[in-house]
Amino acid sequence: MASATRRIGIGFQGGQVLALRVTDEQLKTLNKALGGDGWHEIDSDEGPVRLDLTQVAYVRSESDDLHVGFGA
Repeated sequence: MASATRRIGIGFQGGQVLALRVTDEQLKTLNKALGGDGWHEIDSDEGPVRLDLTQVAYVRSESDDLHVGFGA
């Protein structure tokens, strides 16, 4: 059974944003690595991505609770 993925956006110094789909486990691993230096590899749906942690400004993740329409 494949793991569920969520959309994240990784913002870099200079304004660029990288949009990826990753598992919750990959997101947790990335969050633990933030603030460090060196490189970090993420296995995303788009393929492996290597990040220079010193250039990451933020990580935004979308909620699993997406709603369409006016109801809650």
